Amino acid sequence: MKIRYILSFVLFLAVSLDSIAGDFMTNVYGRNFRDLGGKWDAIIDLYDQGERMQVYKNNKPSGKTDFYEYSFDGSLRLNVPGDWNSQLPQLEYYEGTVWYSRHFDASDDVLNNASKRQFLYFGAVSYRCKVYLNGEFLVAHEGGFTPFQIEVTDRLVKGDNLLVVQVNNRRTSDAIPALSFDWWNYGGITRDVMLISTPVSYINDYFIRLDKDDPALIHASVALEGCSEGGEVRIEIPELKVDVKASIDGNGCAETSFRVKKLIRWEPGNPKLYKVRISSDRDSIEEEIGFRNISVDGTKILVNGKPTFMRCVSFHEEIPQRRGRAFSENDAQMLISEAEALGVNMIRLAHYPQNEYIVRLAERKGIILWQEIPVWQGIDFDNAATMDKALGMFSEMLRRDRNRCAVGFWGIANETRPSPSRNAFLRKELSFARSIDPTRLYTAAFDNVYFKEEFGEFRIEDELVDDLDVISFNKYMGWYAPWPVEPSKCVWNVAPGKPVIISEFGGEALYGQSGEEDVASSWSEDYQAKLYRDNLEMFKHIPNLAGVSPWILFDFRSPFRFHPTNQEGWNRKGLVSDRGQRKKAWYIMHDWYMILAKEN
Repeated sequence: MKIRYILSFVLFLAVSLDSIAGDFMTNVYGRNFRDLGGKWDAIIDLYDQGERMQVYKNNKPSGKTDFYEYSFDGSLRLNVPGDWNSQLPQLEYYEGTVWYSRHFDASDDVLNNASKRQFLYFGAVSYRCKVYLNGEFLVAHEGGFTPFQIEVTDRLVKGDNLLVVQVNNRRTSDAIPALSFDWWNYGGITRDVMLISTPVSYINDYFIRLDKDDPALIHASVALEGCSEGGEVRIEIPELKVDVKASIDGNGCAETSFRVKKLIRWEPGNPKLYKVRISSDRDSIEEEIGFRNISVDGTKILVNGKPTFMRCVSFHEEIPQRRGRAFSENDAQMLISEAEALGVNMIRLAHYPQNEYIVRLAERKGIILWQEIPVWQGIDFDNAATMDKALGMFSEMLRRDRNRCAVGFWGIANETRPSPSRNAFLRKELSFARSIDPTRLYTAAFDNVYFKEEFGEFRIEDELVDDLDVISFNKYMGWYAPWPVEPSKCVWNVAPGKPVIISEFGGEALYGQSGEEDVASSWSEDYQAKLYRDNLEMFKHIPNLAGVSPWILFDFRSPFRFHPTNQEGWNRKGLVSDRGQRKKAWYIMHDWYMILAKEN
């Protein structure tokens, strides 16, 4: 699919969402940027009066009779990036509006440099926001897990500039996710905020990838902003002795394909990355990119042509010990290192695109990723606006991470039940995603596999099975449903001929709690451990099993979970407790994964 079509489609989505949020540039951390993180002033706007009161102007009294009820002067202060829930006790459960502001200086070099452009970039704001600069509205964005940017070249003033962001995390029926979801509804400016400086004509986007089938053919698509027709783009990969040029067309796009010799492909155990440099006559950018092939062959998942069993685990973008959102490189290191210790070669980033630090670190560690947007139960599949939001989120997720070879799977949904409107919704989402990126495998996590007594086996009735590359199931045998037969007698006849991943299984246990291993209400490590042993026995009888992913690595926060002594607002399915202690089930999975790793 031509990159010019992709970009025009994304522009259409932005217009259809009534948002002026522009396409964000690829690889922001490789740009010339100023970090705007730190302490920001904040106002809690319980009744949504801030816009009426023009809080975004931060007005000051000019006479004896003037006063303003909404002012950032002397207000509370919140860390950016960061969620507000973990920073103040009174905001732990807060769902509503908070206004953020900070001042920053713009120098003469920035304001009077005709060869430079300036952009405000937000890694993510949860869940919807409006951005103001110096009292003027700039941009609105919806979606708490993907980036957006806006050009401010002509909006900056000499000296002090006031940046104000209205943030609202209130759940709504037309949102993604919608009214009900099993994780904490963190609000705030949860990822990095940057002021990025570029040349007038700059490299905006690129997609450099290995051909889906040919291990020696690389395709490159580059899009420039502020570039008229003419000129060339240069792509260099020094280690592969690649130095190619491509002509820029009237849309500012350039495309080329070239063959390489002696390419070492990225894979678990050998995460080879190459330094890639892209340049035009006015701009250049560098980063490390890996190249790999991922495909299916019957019931097998192939990585670089080799059958690879997916030893997976999931985690939320949360640091349980801090009871807050993960946002930094150090946070990424903590999450990834615990997954590594378990013995995984894959991580499912549930249930939304997680921050770029996590994605890039997993790639450097040689861990395959499954990323998805939060189409999680309860979505309004009949709402056209919700459909537009899903496509917008998918385009933003793919745009940010499609150069990351670690991403092997794009997930389109989690636990959605078949219906004509749901089927049409997911098919449109899938078709759109494949038009942007046909190089990955597409999957969804179903929860509608049932034991059919008349056949004596597990089956599924869902027409979406035929549309996906890999079929994934969440199946909590022994927890939400009793075992219909002994684990050793379970027979699976689900999606025959296609690879199957058990994307969730397990049960809850409070760390350190002992109890009878056959009594679920014991909430004990003993019951959870037995549950894991039983599931491992059942897996032996799934003929097309290509991977498993226990739910979940860490206990995570959830208002869904009401048990006053065993949950206390936590989902206790973690293999590791909220304090970082490994439960008995962790060792069962670790040992099994070690055996599988040796067999592979």
